Amino acid sequence: MATFVLRVWLPDRPGALGAVATRVGAVRGDVIGIDIIERGAGSAVDELVVDIPEPELLELLLDEIGQVEGVAVEDVRPLDGPPEDPAVAALEVAVALDAADPLEALVSGTVRLLRADWSAVVEPAAGAVLAATGQDLPSDAWLSAFVGGALASGGASELPELAVAALASGRGVLVASRSHLPLRGRERDVLAGLARLV
Repeated sequence: MATFVLRVWLPDRPGALGAVATRVGAVRGDVIGIDIIERGAGSAVDELVVDIPEPELLELLLDEIGQVEGVAVEDVRPLDGPPEDPAVAALEVAVALDAADPLEALVSGTVRLLRADWSAVVEPAAGAVLAATGQDLPSDAWLSAFVGGALASGGASELPELAVAALASGRGVLVASRSHLPLRGRERDVLAGLARLV
């Protein structure tokens, strides 16, 4: 079996997800996991974990799903093994925050839970990055300026690939970036929840 995660836009109406599952079954596939990422304005974004008998059937699977009215596949990624349980992963990240350096654990956990490119904790008033991990991190000056601007606009980022959340301790602001896929509503909620733990 080959396992893939499909991020799918679909109409937020009864039967839409069932129609997609029927198309998965048409190629002898099986939906083994569903995660609702965002809902609103008559649409939903779901992540489906799908097993198919062989990887070569992926294109046929995508064609089948594309035939469901109002449905579009936003992203596809292969999994090398069974999917990580998001609840267990979140608990493991929360436990790691009791480590010697909770800010390092926080940025690492953020990258893990959001599949982010990078994450940082920034103290914008001091122009300092307190902890950071990931690839292609911007400069400390850019991070401080971005966080300062986001806080000035009420903590919201206009950029779909960036999200911010102030730490409950008041010690800084947690920032995450994922360039290959927009950060959606539930993912931004996860970021805010992580920030409240520190």
